[in-house]
Amino acid sequence: MAKVKYKFNHKSLSYDRIVFSGKQKFYRFLTYFTAILLIGIICNIVFALFFDTPKEKGLIRENNQLVSQYELLNNRFSLVENTLEDLQKRDDNIYRVIFEAEPIPPSVRSAGFGGANKYKDLQGYKNSKLVTETALRLDKLTKQLYVQTKSYDEVIELAKNKEEMVASVPAIMPISNNDLRRTASGWGWRIHPIYKIRKFHYGMDFTASTGTEIYATGDGVIELVESSLRGYGKRVVINHGFGYKSLYAHMNGFNVTKGQKVKRGEVIGFVGSTGTSTAPHLHYEVFKNNKKVNPVHYYFNDLSAEEFDKMIFISSNSGQSFD
Repeated sequence: MAKVKYKFNHKSLSYDRIVFSGKQKFYRFLTYFTAILLIGIICNIVFALFFDTPKEKGLIRENNQLVSQYELLNNRFSLVENTLEDLQKRDDNIYRVIFEAEPIPPSVRSAGFGGANKYKDLQGYKNSKLVTETALRLDKLTKQLYVQTKSYDEVIELAKNKEEMVASVPAIMPISNNDLRRTASGWGWRIHPIYKIRKFHYGMDFTASTGTEIYATGDGVIELVESSLRGYGKRVVINHGFGYKSLYAHMNGFNVTKGQKVKRGEVIGFVGSTGTSTAPHLHYEVFKNNKKVNPVHYYFNDLSAEEFDKMIFISSNSGQSFD
């Protein structure tokens, strides 16, 4: 039951009962309601600023757990990266060396990601940096693993063709040279026999009488049979595959034709003195990936260790070449 309120009347010196109209009651109610609403809003704001709701506490706890998991994930990424780096080193320095394949360039293994920012959807959050770095590391690992997988596919193919490759490497001397006395000039700076100036000699010269048989130093296909009055004179080039080629110059005659397949030890021609030459001899060169290399490093099929050392000593003596 509502309280009855009175108001003192100074004129009649008595208390008159207070009676509110409907409009006054409405304004009175509105005033109280507005005050209560404002107090409620203020309390809610203060509570939201300084206190977390159970749901917010749960989200914060979940977020902290996710951050911890990302940090653990990054630590595991470090272990995987170290393991992958070890595999890459073994691949380049052991497996690919054994099968004489070129190492994969670092620019290929660690190539970046170009184009638009693929991580823009991860930006703008409290832990965006951590999430973005993790996603980037994962993408890099994925690409490096793909490159490594393709490399192992290549190594497997090389292993399957190892027997063929061993037979194709130019691994014997091009003429019968058991006493090594036919080794006249080796790889390096020599005096040119005609111009009498120092000139780099990209190959080895073997002295022999005209008509001495010349052997293919490895299995392959005859790529070039050419005659000239200058330079190399009559020459033959064999493509051994696997990046190897060999050249035989100043020949007196040929025993092969272009496109013919030959086996190691097969006679391909005869010693002569054609082209720019001062005496009968064979000028012999080896190419690896179109780059001239020292042939002395490839005589592993017909020389003992002592003979190999002697060959290096003889061919390294400074002197005059024959071409």
